[in-house]
Amino acid sequence: MFMSLLIGFLAGVFGGIAGVGGGAVMIPMMVGILKLSQHRASGTSLVTLVFTGIAGTIAYAAQGYVDFFAALLLAATAIFSARAGARFSHSIPEAKLRQYYGAFLIFIALSMVLKPWLPHVSIPLAGWEKVLVLLAAGIFTGFQSGIMGGGGGAVSIPAMVLLAGFSQHVAQGTSLLVMVPTGATAAWTYWRRGNVDMGLLRGMIPGILIGTWAGATIAGYLPDANLRYLFALMLFWIGSRYLRTPPPSTGDDLEGA
Repeated sequence: MFMSLLIGFLAGVFGGIAGVGGGAVMIPMMVGILKLSQHRASGTSLVTLVFTGIAGTIAYAAQGYVDFFAALLLAATAIFSARAGARFSHSIPEAKLRQYYGAFLIFIALSMVLKPWLPHVSIPLAGWEKVLVLLAAGIFTGFQSGIMGGGGGAVSIPAMVLLAGFSQHVAQGTSLLVMVPTGATAAWTYWRRGNVDMGLLRGMIPGILIGTWAGATIAGYLPDANLRYLFALMLFWIGSRYLRTPPPSTGDDLEGA
């Protein structure tokens, strides 16, 4: 009980600060310490995303950092692609996908750092252009969430910041709100396959709620640029781990953001 509470708390702090689901912290600890299978760890992580999203959204919204309309657009497509991603994750060779995804995350991290020097992000999108970007981002967000067992923030936050002109704070707060329906949809698919550890959730959920609230509150005090650099560092760290993925082995799954 104590260990599951601690894992939930650490993942919550990480997720609250970065606006992501915390799977990059949670899944390795569940596999390495609690000895869960990768699939079961991913499914359990997805259930906790609902609570990460709720606590994080409340904390960010209290500071005015949630765009509810953007969240609605992202979720409108993400809830469908999340289920597809969760099903797809059980039938693909993971080692190569991890490496490709790692390279993608490092590319996104560099883009976040170079944001001030990218001319196209100086003018935020508006109208139908913004709507279409958010709907498209939702498709990739949901699919990534379903495959990786994470919240999809590694896709949705850069899309909002780099393409739609959101501040880092608003992008993270909005991403946390999107996690609620997206995580629930993907978790349902894992649960139906028996890949959710209900016993661990009794400790992890309280830890997630406390940790996410603390992390989101801390994020509210950080300057926008500093928060963006912190997010980029997180993406670079996760991407580097994926690139070091060993050759394929049976039963491996994916660890998500």
